[in-house]
Amino acid sequence: MPTLSNKVVFITGAARGIGAETARALAARGSKLVLVDVDEAPLAELGLELGDAAVTVVADVRDLDAVQAAVDAGIARFGGIDLVLANAGISSYGSVLQVDPATFARVLDINILGVFHTVRAALPSLIERKGYVLIVSSLAAFAACPGLAAYNASKAGVEQFANALRLEVAYQGVGVGSAHMAWIDTPLVQDAKADLGAFREMLDVMPGPFGQTMTVDKCVDAFVDGLEGRKRKVYVPKWVGFAGRFRSIVNSAVGDRALLKHVPRLLPKMDAEVAALGRSTSKRNT
Repeated sequence: MPTLSNKVVFITGAARGIGAETARALAARGSKLVLVDVDEAPLAELGLELGDAAVTVVADVRDLDAVQAAVDAGIARFGGIDLVLANAGISSYGSVLQVDPATFARVLDINILGVFHTVRAALPSLIERKGYVLIVSSLAAFAACPGLAAYNASKAGVEQFANALRLEVAYQGVGVGSAHMAWIDTPLVQDAKADLGAFREMLDVMPGPFGQTMTVDKCVDAFVDGLEGRKRKVYVPKWVGFAGRFRSIVNSAVGDRALLKHVPRLLPKMDAEVAALGRSTSKRNT
């Protein structure tokens, strides 16, 4: 019998993209799902689609009490939490000099504090059931991109949060992993491409595979495999693991060269486009 069958999986950022598709894949494997998102309409639609296999809770991961209520609802429905996918996240647009400070702070609140709140609320049940948490970081944790400083900082932060958490809870039988993906064709990336010509050009000039965008299904397969195997690291695609292993080179003066020659042209263009938009993030995240 599949090891994911009848396991209770708590997923944040579940209404769209990777979160929603992973929920569908897990439901097909027989998992029970606690689906959390701030966006009520698509979350409700997903809940109707998945039926009795899922309970949906509208909650903002920036609010610990709201996340705790979501965990409590899952425990009340299914008896406990076995697995957590801390997936909720957003990004901001623009240089450090020009990005809206409130939006920059919001990225950190959702991407870092949201992960802390998710883990903090679910951890007692995870300890009781000797569960596992997969924290969604990114290739951005060790390969910076100009104009996305908040996103890069937050994803580096949650990677280290996962590393610290692993040391704290291993003796209690809880596993911890972090997931690192290159660009995936999610609403986050789709919106950035639609909003910013400079972002599209930035992807085009990134060296080797660093600017390629992959389909969501590749990420979902890796996430499901990571949850089932309680993996320490999940890389999508596998070459991201080599970038992580050699991050000192990626972040060296040599590694900087490929983008540095394009920054004087592309970063001012991005800032001008952000100013014209009147927002420093995707419209759906405002």
